[in-house]
Formats: sequence, C-alpha cells, structure tokens
Amino acid sequence: MNNQTPHRNSASQRKTHEDHHDTRSQILRVGGQLFAEKGFDRTTGKEICARAGANTAAINYYFGGMEGLYTTVLLEAHRQLFTMETLSAIVAAEVTAQAKLEAVILQLVDAFTEPSASSWMLRVIGREIVAPSPFLSFFSEQEVMPKCVMLKGIVAELVGLPEEHPVVTRGAFFVIAPCIMMLINDRETLKLLYPNFGFEKSDNADIVRQMMQFVLGGLAAVVAAEVKLES
Repeated sequence: MNNQTPHRNSASQRKTHEDHHDTRSQILRVGGQLFAEKGFDRTTGKEICARAGANTAAINYYFGGMEGLYTTVLLEAHRQLFTMETLSAIVAAEVTAQAKLEAVILQLVDAFTEPSASSWMLRVIGREIVAPSPFLSFFSEQEVMPKCVMLKGIVAELVGLPEEHPVVTRGAFFVIAPCIMMLINDRETLKLLYPNFGFEKSDNADIVRQMMQFVLGGLAAVVAAEVKLES
C-alpha cells in the first residue's frame, strides 16, 4: 500500500495542475470574448467567472485582478496574430528585404483568411485601437513597438535609407495600415462591402502579390520624389 502512495500523489498533482491550466485558459478565453463584445469598462469579473464556470476569486488568483486579465488578453491576442519569434526569424533570414517584407505580409494575410479571423482575438485588438483603454501604452511597449522597430528595419533595407528617416517611418506605417484594417474589421461587413476581395486561403497568393505591388510601387515613387527634392 505504501509503495503506491507516491504514484497516487504524483497523479493527483498532475490532475490539479491540468485543472488549474484549464481554468486559467477558460477565463482567458471568456474574458477575451466579453472584452471584445463590451470593452474593458463594461465587463465585470463576476460576469466572466459565471460564463467560465469558475469561482469568483479565480481572476484574482490567476491574473491578479481585472487589469491583469485584460493586459494578458491583449498580449495573447497580439501574439496569436504575429509572435516576436516569427518576426525575428523573418528579419534574421538571409534573403532580400523584399522577400522579408513579403513574408511579413503573407503572415498577416494568412491570419486574415483564417476561418477564425472574426474571433475575439482580432476583435479585442480592434476595439483597443478604436477606443483605447488605459492599458494601451503597456500593450504597445510590450508587443507593438518592438515589432514596429523590426518592420522599420526591413523597410530601411528595402529603400536604402536610415531607419530614422521619415520616409522609412511613414513607409512602415503605409505597409502595416492596410493589414490592420483587414484584420480588425468585421468579416461579414467586409464581405458585404467588397464581395470579390477574396476571403479564402486560396486567395492568399493573389492578395499578397497585389499588396506587394502596391507597397513596392508606392515606396519607389516616394523615394524617387524624396531624392528629387533633396537634389
């Protein structure tokens, strides 16, 4: 009997760990859904726990409070869209700047054509962009700014200008802005407004190709005009 006790204790500990992980994940998912629907200010911890089937103290236990849950939701949503590891790998690849930029756009277009593209992750980011909460600065510092710096590096390499040049900063913004608009807008609304745009995985190659043509043509025109002004 005594020989079985350690095994039983180990199994019990694993079960407890799995239960904790499941509860935390459920609260994170339900919290994300409600934040996407109602915003941070109009969502209550009681409502989240009730829908998640969790104890009302669970948010404090796992996240340290509603603020901690909301920032975790924002970070998780952004990481699901584009992780730092993925972007770092693209930047470090021994390929041309054009190939790097195409890889970035492909990653974002691929997220756009996912069947779950209208999920809470994209909607909560969209809500935060349109109606910023007090946690936007933290979210930006942790996830957005480092990725913007890497994107600027790609654009700088592509146009042959220093990263601090205004053309590079604006160019990076012009690259990412259409992608953000695709991702944060409601999928069904986009289908009504632009029915022939292409919303399936089979459309990815055409979308990426045309976005690259648009971006490269625009950047080339801007750089040429800048050189002419400075000469």
